[in-house]
Amino acid sequence: MVAAVALTATACGGGGGGTADGGEAADYGAELSGTMTTGGFTLGDEVATSRADLATAALEEDGVTVEINESNFDPQRFAAQAASGTLPDLVVMDRQYVATYAAKGLIEPVDECFTTHDVNAEEHYYPAVLQDVTYDGKVYGIPQFWQPWSIITNTRVMDEAGVTAEDLDTSNPDAVLAAAEKMYESDGENPTRLGFDPQMPSQAPIWFAAFGGQIMDETGKPTLDDPANIEALTWLKEIYDAQGGYETAYSFGQTWDFFGENNQFVADQVGAGLYAQWYPNVLADYADKLEISGVPLRNQDGEAIAVAGGQSYVIPTGAKNKAAACKWAVTNTSDEAWMAAAEARVSGMEEGGIFTGIFTGSQTADQLIKEEYLEPTGNEGFDQLIDSYYQALENGVPLGSSPAGLEIQTELQNAMAPAMSGDKTIEEALGDAQAAAMLVYEQATAGAQ
Repeated sequence: MVAAVALTATACGGGGGGTADGGEAADYGAELSGTMTTGGFTLGDEVATSRADLATAALEEDGVTVEINESNFDPQRFAAQAASGTLPDLVVMDRQYVATYAAKGLIEPVDECFTTHDVNAEEHYYPAVLQDVTYDGKVYGIPQFWQPWSIITNTRVMDEAGVTAEDLDTSNPDAVLAAAEKMYESDGENPTRLGFDPQMPSQAPIWFAAFGGQIMDETGKPTLDDPANIEALTWLKEIYDAQGGYETAYSFGQTWDFFGENNQFVADQVGAGLYAQWYPNVLADYADKLEISGVPLRNQDGEAIAVAGGQSYVIPTGAKNKAAACKWAVTNTSDEAWMAAAEARVSGMEEGGIFTGIFTGSQTADQLIKEEYLEPTGNEGFDQLIDSYYQALENGVPLGSSPAGLEIQTELQNAMAPAMSGDKTIEEALGDAQAAAMLVYEQATAGAQ
């Protein structure tokens, strides 16, 4: 709420990409010079570093100095920097926030950025990904990454409990609930193994999509109390209730060595669960200690789906070097950059290592990486798991684009604890979240008119 109030106080006007904060309109074809600064971009691994090196080298050839500020995006900091006129030239943020800032005139449309650098956005990026950064007919974000979700299965635990892959098909929620109950173990009140880990509360929008729901409609209006969302959350509560209750199960999950050599799959602390595509790359380091496979996340019609969450680059209206920011971002998300990232990852792997793919947000880059670098690993379970993510890409589901996107996500997360613990009914919790989100949506759309 503090971030929302600050945002309202620091900007006004519609999403035309103009000069709401006094900045000059973007000229993406301007002669390049000076310094270009970034915010929210971190050089955490070889995938980030290799692309940053490529994009930075391209700007250095034009005489531009690049300064990368390695910090995670913070809505409050963004609002404060916008108010003080100190925003970087290029910012990385969750795609669900893009329309919020576009509606306030705080970020520039980038359609002309694509045109300047001969990027056919509709061909290069996945439609669902591009839709999430489109507001009022204009594109405001340059997407990077698309991390689909699948069910990672612990075949060792499944065999012990008599559970099959078919039992974990999410188009049959009752079967998944029964499988969770079979694989769950406790020492009394405390779990020692979760049969099924839905990754709540953060992944509620993923489950809503799997049940045919959504957090907003095509106009950006909140739909948190959609009947399909209520059905999904009711099922999720049943999953947790069958495993000691939400708070108990959640607390147990927080004890896992998630990134370590004794992670929940090595230690058999989970039977199956919903995980993003980057996590198999973590598990690949411990392939000799675990037995896993994968089942695609499916909607209620049985179709494998991938919900289009992820990040994008945005260019603030107050940026001082918009042309350089544009070139750096499109170079950083080009096919050449993503291929360099894949090469860096593969070349850095130890002998016998497993390459699990890099899912980029670009359909052309993903296809090139798959053709060039993805081969059978010799581990049937990992091969099935990797394939489950690629199956999902064929049916992308956008989360949506809304001037109240940040607040919709915030109100949804605020509703999770009371709903899952039973302090409120599912209908009450989502109804209250819907009312709060609608208030912000109505204010945002009124201000843009």
